[in-house]
Amino acid sequence: MARASEMSFWDHLDALRGTLIHMCVILAACFCIAFYFTPMLFNKVILAPCSHTFFIYHLFPQKNDVKLININLTDQFMTHMNTAFWIALIVCAPLLLWQLWLFIRPALYPKERNYVMTAFGMGMILFYIGVAVSYFFVFPITLRFLINYDLSDQIINTLSFGSYISNFMMMMLVMGLVFEMPLVTWLLAMFGIIKKWMLKKYQRH
Repeated sequence: MARASEMSFWDHLDALRGTLIHMCVILAACFCIAFYFTPMLFNKVILAPCSHTFFIYHLFPQKNDVKLININLTDQFMTHMNTAFWIALIVCAPLLLWQLWLFIRPALYPKERNYVMTAFGMGMILFYIGVAVSYFFVFPITLRFLINYDLSDQIINTLSFGSYISNFMMMMLVMGLVFEMPLVTWLLAMFGIIKKWMLKKYQRH
C-alpha cells in the first residue's frame, strides 16, 4: 500500500470506498447471524430481567414476574429488526474499528498510532463493561423500582413491549457511554486540553 503522503485525493477516496464496503459487508453478515439468533436472545437474555429468578433479585426477593403486552401490530417485527441491528453493531464493532484503523493508520506518526490503538482498545473494553453493569445491575433494579411504583391505587402498571425495549436499549447505550468518560478525560489530557490542576479543582463536578 502506498504511503499516505504519496497518495492523491482520488486514491484516498478509493481507499475510503474500499474500507466502507468492507465495513458494510461485515455488518451485513453479522446482522444476518444476529437476526437468526435474536428470538433465542430475547427469551434468555433481553427478557431475563422480567423474571423474578434473575440473579440480582436474590438481594431483594421479587415474587412476581413482569408481564409485557404488545399494543402495536408491527412492534414485534420492527423490534426484531432493530435489536438484531444493534446486536450486530455491538458484536462486530471491533472489526469495524479495525477496518477504520487500517484506513487512517498510514496518516499517523508512530507515537500517534500508539495513542489511537490504546484509545480503541480501552474504549471497547470500557463500553462493554458499562453495558454489563447496566444489564446485570442498573436496568433490573430500575425496572423493578418503576414497575412497582404506585402513584395511585386506581392506576395499574401495565408495561408495553415497545416501552420495555426502548428503555432497555437506551440504558445499555447510556451506561456504555458513561463508562467512556475516563478514556475521554485521558485523551483530553494527552492533547493538553485538560490539566492536572483542573482535575483536582473540579473533581467534585
